[in-house]
Amino acid sequence: MSEIEGGCNCGAIRYRLGGDPITVAVCHCANCRRQSGSAFSVNVVVAADAMQMTGDLTTYEDHDTESGQPVLRQFCAACGSPIRSITNSSPQVAIVKAGTADDPARFVPAIHVWTATALPWVDIPANLPQFPRNPR
Repeated sequence: MSEIEGGCNCGAIRYRLGGDPITVAVCHCANCRRQSGSAFSVNVVVAADAMQMTGDLTTYEDHDTESGQPVLRQFCAACGSPIRSITNSSPQVAIVKAGTADDPARFVPAIHVWTATALPWVDIPANLPQFPRNPR
């Protein structure tokens, strides 16, 4: 995959990702649902050092996690677009919201996580790996 570019609704935040994503994961946890405002969140998982960004992100430190380690949920302060999450347990990866990419159609989900809390009307393809919580 070539470089990935994206940003927020108002244009105050822009990013560029170099290299291929580690994976594209659909998360069904309640926190991701709340952050996305939808039934789940589609996330492009990349090496954190492969992400270049312009603009200032605001951070919400989410302590409501299974591990007890906070998740830094970062978003644009001007328009509220969620951009990425960084976990204290794995700071070497950035979890970028696929919908913020200029070409989000490129990101076909490869895995579903937190399926134990998936909404009952969401169809999860049987051929994709699924984990009731975070994979180990």
